[in-house]
Amino acid sequence: MMVKPIFEKEVLEASTPVLVHFGAPWCGPCRMIEPILTRLQTELDRQVKLFGINADENLKLSSEYRITTLPTILVFEKGRVIHRLEGLYKRDDLWKELQQAFLGASLAGSIAGKN
Repeated sequence: MMVKPIFEKEVLEASTPVLVHFGAPWCGPCRMIEPILTRLQTELDRQVKLFGINADENLKLSSEYRITTLPTILVFEKGRVIHRLEGLYKRDDLWKELQQAFLGASLAGSIAGKN
């Protein structure tokens, strides 16, 4: 499946921030972080979109964003990467990282209120 056109529409052209999760089916930490990301999206009342990418099946996109560690989360806002997270994070640590990512952005208050 050609994910690039979908990626461009759903991530680069998105009006809301997007958390792009690069993972792989064989990656245990990737599977562990997925429910955390889903919960964060729910707690933020879907003000943030989630977009998952199988890094093994999308090598060109993975290479373009220099994905060398799984899981990797790229936070996009207005079509550009504003934050990068590599490896497995606990929920509270992920919140702190996202607060830093959105500092000064429209969601900073929403995320700060969830701690």
